[in-house]
Amino acid sequence: MAISLLWRDPRHYQILSLSLLLAAGVAWLGFDVPYACIGVIGGTALLTQYAFTRWLRLPSFDPKSALITALSLCILLRGNSPYILALAACIAIASKFLLRVHGKHVFNPANLAIATFVFFHQAWISPAQWGSAAWCAFLFACLGGLVTSRAKRADVALVFLACYIGLLFARAFWLGDPLAIPLKQMRSGALLLFAFFMISDPKTTPDSRTGRVLFAALVAVFAFMLQYGLYIPQGLIYALALLAPLTILIDRLLPGRKYVWGNHSKGEAV
Repeated sequence: MAISLLWRDPRHYQILSLSLLLAAGVAWLGFDVPYACIGVIGGTALLTQYAFTRWLRLPSFDPKSALITALSLCILLRGNSPYILALAACIAIASKFLLRVHGKHVFNPANLAIATFVFFHQAWISPAQWGSAAWCAFLFACLGGLVTSRAKRADVALVFLACYIGLLFARAFWLGDPLAIPLKQMRSGALLLFAFFMISDPKTTPDSRTGRVLFAALVAVFAFMLQYGLYIPQGLIYALALLAPLTILIDRLLPGRKYVWGNHSKGEAV
């Protein structure tokens, strides 16, 4: 019974999935992630979460959301200085508490931190580190499907992928490119990581299913325009960061039931 209650919260699946992905990346895929940087990001995220918990006098300290953000930063963000990585983790967690509307944080914490530091050239992301091997894409799809199904946000990931991949094939047909090009682009580990672990965050997506479908499609189109129209390689990251505030408007026009984490404590700012 206790185990059943424990795994009712989809954040446990997210932590397990992201931990496995990070471990596989470091052990087999050659991720350039020093253990010290993992410790700096994780420690800063947890300390920031704890500090805001005490400051806002929340009922209890819950590390799950901070761990998810920290793992996402460890997988994608790279920097020359551990101080930059620590600051990124601090800003990511702080944004959950400071940038809120109607009880929801506006931005995905990891996405906001990555977009900010990449834009100001203080850090960079490593999308190519995953390669495009079929087994890697399959691993992402399986773990991501598990997570989004438990979080009841699979619709966001699937609509985003359908729109974005559809645009990749449309572009290939328009340019007369061989199908091998969009097939390789859609097997990007970074694309699947973004779809299943970032844009599908249940606390920063619209409450209604119609709203989520609209939001996912808009992000896909905007990301495609940034990456293949303006040739901005971080188009996915920037698109979500720039369009995230639309969730507020979508929730007003297309209201739905607000998502609540399993085992959610009243007043928990996650």
